[in-house]
Parts: sequence; C-alpha cells; structure tokens
Amino acid sequence: MFNTTHLNDELQALKIDVSRLFNTTDEGIRDTASADAFTTRIKEALEELSEVLSGEDTQVRQLISERPITSLASAFALGVVVGFAMRR
Repeated sequence: MFNTTHLNDELQALKIDVSRLFNTTDEGIRDTASADAFTTRIKEALEELSEVLSGEDTQVRQLISERPITSLASAFALGVVVGFAMRR
C-alpha cells in the first residue's frame, strides 16, 4: 500500500546529516562562511524531505478519495481509541 521504506531511509539520512552538522558546529561555525554553509546544507536536507513527504501526501489523498467511507470509519475509530486513552 505505502512505500514507507523510502520515507524511512530519507528520515534516517536526514537524522545522520543533522547530527553530523551539529557535531561540527562547535569548532567549525565560528565565521559567517561556515554558518552560511551550515544553513545551506540544512535547507537542502529539508527540501529533500519535503519532496518525499509530498509524494506520500499524494498517495494518502488518492487512498482517501478511492475509499472515503473506509477512511472516515478509520478516522472515527482512531478518534474513539485516542479519546479512551486520554481519559485514563
């Protein structure tokens, strides 16, 4: 139904990139050029993640439009379960 493997791979790559960037900030972000490079790399990673998520958004929209009653019933059931869990 959904190709979550690609999304998980992208999120893991983003996590590794961000952690690597934050680890290098202590010694490497002292000047403006390093700060600009840092922000550019973060923006590129976020744009890549946005592209992947928009593809998943399209799949979800298509699934909901193909099965509106099933989607509505699923959302209602999830709401009931979350409501019961929040009451406790």
